[in-house]
Amino acid sequence: MLEATDDNEPIAAAGEAASISKSARKRLLKQQRLQARKIERKAAEKERRREDLERRRREWEEKLADKTEEERTRLVKSRKETRRERMGKRTEERSKRAERLRTAAVVGQKVVLDLEFSDLMSPTEIQSLAHQIMYCYAANGKCEYPAHLWLTGCNGNIGSQLQRLPGYDKWIIEKESRPYIEVFQDHKEKLIYLTADAETTLEELDTNRIYIIGGLVDRNRWKGITMKKANEQGIQSAKLPIGNYIKLASSQVLTVNQVVEILLKFVETGDWKNAFFTVIPQRKRGAVEIEGDDTIDVAKIEKECNEEGLEADAEEEVEEEYADNDAIRTKKQRSESKTEETDIIKATES
Repeated sequence: MLEATDDNEPIAAAGEAASISKSARKRLLKQQRLQARKIERKAAEKERRREDLERRRREWEEKLADKTEEERTRLVKSRKETRRERMGKRTEERSKRAERLRTAAVVGQKVVLDLEFSDLMSPTEIQSLAHQIMYCYAANGKCEYPAHLWLTGCNGNIGSQLQRLPGYDKWIIEKESRPYIEVFQDHKEKLIYLTADAETTLEELDTNRIYIIGGLVDRNRWKGITMKKANEQGIQSAKLPIGNYIKLASSQVLTVNQVVEILLKFVETGDWKNAFFTVIPQRKRGAVEIEGDDTIDVAKIEKECNEEGLEADAEEEVEEEYADNDAIRTKKQRSESKTEETDIIKATES
């Protein structure tokens, strides 16, 4: 199924694995190793940025140290003008982004994030889902052809968690406390639930259709739940054509933001293979990818993607896009660099 998994939170403790099968325990240990490496990578990146910030501050002070008062005044003035120009460009980009999102509300591909599963998740999982939704909004905002995003069933614990995100009230996104089946009750025939358990494979995106993504961080506890929901509601279902292009190393479960970014990339390129290789992290892909009856070289495809300026990990792409927005910090901010999550939150504010 295409419900969200938790790529951002620690995996269950090893002691909880006592009653699970050997293969499940192996998968758990692998996830723990991946999570540990991710935490180490983020810590290293945070330290790198802190050192870089300190280096730039030191270089600036050294640059001013041997200058006359007149030269220092000129340099400071020039620096302020540069900062002002940069802030002007950011303001202009925010304005353009807002205009793109408003246009998408009229002509964009409708994508619904179904948030009716709060009662099935722990507080940590709900927090993780809120972060994934934040990534979705950030990624959608920077697209040339953004989707018309909807949050339905947006109440209860997940609603409260989203409200804690700075700038959330200013998001240009549809927020509905009602379930999607009520919101689109007059367009039920247009609803398509995206789930890996579906028999139908999605070949194209239809702007007249409304695609639903299950917002559930469950680590496979609730396998098949979205398919069951679609069947009970009598709406269509479909799965992404991942198997036509990629042989995943594990299950075909993706995070919410990965599914959204795949759809966004397909809208942009009309190429599923491009979308999958751009968004799905390499750790989730097998050694050999499959395309029809032929095999294709993973390294070759990744090289092609990189030549087009594409990133392999969509979530990290969003993080890095907004991580270094502020080239110069105030003295108060210089004491400690911002974390990746804070930078992304700032980028989503209008």
